[in-house]
Amino acid sequence: MSKAKGGKQLSYGEAAARPEEILGRIEEGKVDIDELSGLVGEAAGLVALCREKIHAAEVQVKTITEQLEREIPGGEDKERDDDETDESIRY
Repeated sequence: MSKAKGGKQLSYGEAAARPEEILGRIEEGKVDIDELSGLVGEAAGLVALCREKIHAAEVQVKTITEQLEREIPGGEDKERDDDETDESIRY
């Protein structure tokens, strides 16, 4: 289940909050046995959606950082060289 009832794509926050709400209802005994399996299935689908969103975000961050490293000549080594230069000037 990746969309809300209105057909809108769920945000990560919305998708993560609903299983917690379902769990709370179950723990409080507010869930009828007839709706339990449906709610557990809904929660499982939302957990899978959250995992997909996390994976997609990780891929995006990795792609962006790799692009930045290619754009900056020397990458992290450039930063270290600047620090070494600063230290030698101080002394």
